[in-house]
Amino acid sequence: MTRSTVRVGGTWTVRLALLLVALVAVLAIAGPVLAPHDPLEQDIAHALNGPSVAHLLGTDYLGRDVLSRLLAGAPASLLSALAAAVIGLVVGALPGALSAFFPRAGEWATLRVVDALLALPFILFAIVFAALLGNGLVQATTAIGLLIAPGFFRISRAATLRVRDAQYVEAATLLGASSWWVLGRHVWRQVAPTLVVAGISALGSALLAVASLTFLGIGVQPPAPTWGGMLASDLGYLAQRPEGPLAPALAIVLTVGSLNLLADAVRDRLGKSSARRTPAVAAAEEVGADV
Repeated sequence: MTRSTVRVGGTWTVRLALLLVALVAVLAIAGPVLAPHDPLEQDIAHALNGPSVAHLLGTDYLGRDVLSRLLAGAPASLLSALAAAVIGLVVGALPGALSAFFPRAGEWATLRVVDALLALPFILFAIVFAALLGNGLVQATTAIGLLIAPGFFRISRAATLRVRDAQYVEAATLLGASSWWVLGRHVWRQVAPTLVVAGISALGSALLAVASLTFLGIGVQPPAPTWGGMLASDLGYLAQRPEGPLAPALAIVLTVGSLNLLADAVRDRLGKSSARRTPAVAAAEEVGADV
């Protein structure tokens, strides 16, 4: 009975996570269209008002509609996080797999560079990057992607090392398959599910990073709305409107939480799928596919 309850609860948790992720995706695409007011329109006479029929989430210190700014800021926040995760995946995953499958004399130096990037303070690196290349959305997104890349490198490398010496990989090599064919046909197929889970988790981390940078004024500049920028501006008026930072903070927390839940669900599903295939069956299927 306990096992059934846990399974049902987990199913509903996954469904809720999927629903929230789908809602976030809609906001990322159609957020500005759904905004009931102009997110940049100021109305000082109604500044710092609480929720009402005209303004469901109230107004900020310049009288701008909070709900409209929340919806209009979704694309910049979410698409920046997606772009950063893609940059990290492209820059980190493929080199990680290659470093494990084709070890060379430069492997030690590559690993030391990755360790150095992992040791860099994130905020300091982003500030220096913005100072050198300019304070804009592209620069901030690139900085986040470069800092995410070492994590993908290590995950891809570790997953490739686990698969590299498998029997079906050796069998494919003995059958005459080239190293690149084995890497793409056998190794990469086994590494990809791990990278999918890591990529979903990285989306949440990237969103937090984007919010942190915009909170500090790095990236999208005012008056353009972003969740981090809204949070920063609302914190200055807590005495007049204590619930002000609640809307952007909840948007960030719910989005990151739903992405983490989705990553856990995908990992569990992939784990169950791989558990059904014994090593002997997997080897037979892989070698049989080449023959």
